[in-house]
Amino acid sequence: MGKHLNEDLIYQILSVVEEIPYGRVATYGQIACLIGRENNSRLVGRVLGLSEYYGNYPCHRVVNHIGRTAPGWAEQKEYLSEEGVGFKANGCVDLKKYQWQND
Repeated sequence: MGKHLNEDLIYQILSVVEEIPYGRVATYGQIACLIGRENNSRLVGRVLGLSEYYGNYPCHRVVNHIGRTAPGWAEQKEYLSEEGVGFKANGCVDLKKYQWQND
């Protein structure tokens, strides 16, 4: 699968994604930190792109560090809106209100 990507790492990432509550979002970087790989937010994005091969995970609840949804995935904003997640005028999720606080 690649030099840095193995099944254990994939399931570590997906298990964190699975914990994001309904109506909340997490960032790629936040997930990377939670698995002890602070500098690997892109790796998180790569795994989420493969998630359909591993089961059904709420990947729509993951956005970038400013709250932007994934490019080319128009349904993501719709899914988040259905969960009550609010967006700012610029189209980004309002992270101050909707980011998952996983303390």
